[in-house]
Amino acid sequence: MDGLVKRFLKYVSFDTQSDENSDSCPSTQNQYEFGKYLVEELREVGLKDAEIDENGYVYATLQGNTYRKVPVIGFIAHMDTSPDMTGTNVKPRIIENYDGNDIVLNEEKNIIMQVGTFPHMLMAKGHDIIVTDGTTLLGADDKAGIAAIVTACEYLVQHPEIKHGTIKIAFTPDEEIGRGADRFNIEKFGADFAYTVDGSVEGQLEYENFNAAYAKITINGVNVHPGSSKNKMKNSILIAMELNAMLPQAETPSHTENYEGFFHLNSIEGSVERTVLNYIIRDHDRERFSERKTLMERITEFLNFKYGEGTVVLEQKDQYYNMREKIEPVMHIIELAKEAMEQVGVKPLVTPIRGGTDGARLSYMGLPTPNIFTGGQNFHGKFEFVSINSMKKAAEVIVKIAENAAK
Repeated sequence: MDGLVKRFLKYVSFDTQSDENSDSCPSTQNQYEFGKYLVEELREVGLKDAEIDENGYVYATLQGNTYRKVPVIGFIAHMDTSPDMTGTNVKPRIIENYDGNDIVLNEEKNIIMQVGTFPHMLMAKGHDIIVTDGTTLLGADDKAGIAAIVTACEYLVQHPEIKHGTIKIAFTPDEEIGRGADRFNIEKFGADFAYTVDGSVEGQLEYENFNAAYAKITINGVNVHPGSSKNKMKNSILIAMELNAMLPQAETPSHTENYEGFFHLNSIEGSVERTVLNYIIRDHDRERFSERKTLMERITEFLNFKYGEGTVVLEQKDQYYNMREKIEPVMHIIELAKEAMEQVGVKPLVTPIRGGTDGARLSYMGLPTPNIFTGGQNFHGKFEFVSINSMKKAAEVIVKIAENAAK
């Protein structure tokens, strides 16, 4: 698995941010170009059927080398990086044997990754890690997952003495903007179950995630000269502030953890005449999730009663659901991953995902798909980093899952 680091460093040289304002698939051409590169690499590794389809999805097969009837297992990662921060001209730096102290990413700009702010950094103490220069994200989310999968496939090809069933590989576009499973071809993929390799710290194993919806709220005001506006002006900005104040103030991302849900005001743009708010709504429990959406509807109704019908227009839509419902009937795939981790010296950390994953949507499309770690941390920003040791362990876990499933 010696080529893993070189492979990862090559991957992060591709700028593959997705774009939620684009209607194309993939949403950016750079993702397609990266996909073409991965196809050639997979073919060089030995997966001769590797291909990229018209939507930018990469598929490949590692044929089994056992005559036993064993399950077909899939491993999936996404090619895009978050639009939250630039991925252009990433300058990765390797820190050997990280000592557990704060890290100066950029001395000139005084950008320091502090343990006090990111205590999980200490999980990588003693590891070799890869950091940014503080001006871009790194791209470990999810190029670390891609690197682990390709490296594991290469290892299995080079070690035919390890018996395994057929392994299916897929790399998807646009996961970061919620479209990663939109055009995934389940039938073509042909796996009995799969794992997304898109988690964070070493040992992470996830089969629960938020139920998710978004809410777009448009507030229509009336603008009149402020000098003669009494009983005439309807300031949409103030109504927006009133609406937000009616939501539970402690149920926001910065006040919640573990299984606690939230309302997150993601953006707001407005003037007296018109204001638009975009929220995401999250909860692990389906009943509480429904209650959150109902609360948003009742607030809308109240404000329309107060200020006039049509003042507040709510557009609300479900995005994905908690995969636990689909994984619990096939818990053997969780046990398979846990056993593989333990056998390569990794302590399983079964945790709920405080976010979404392609695996959630794929599970509801008929492909049970829990999530395993990559070794990356602090995703979507300049403090993102990845443990080389943990990335190698992720590749080892993939190999061990394939081996154990064939026994």
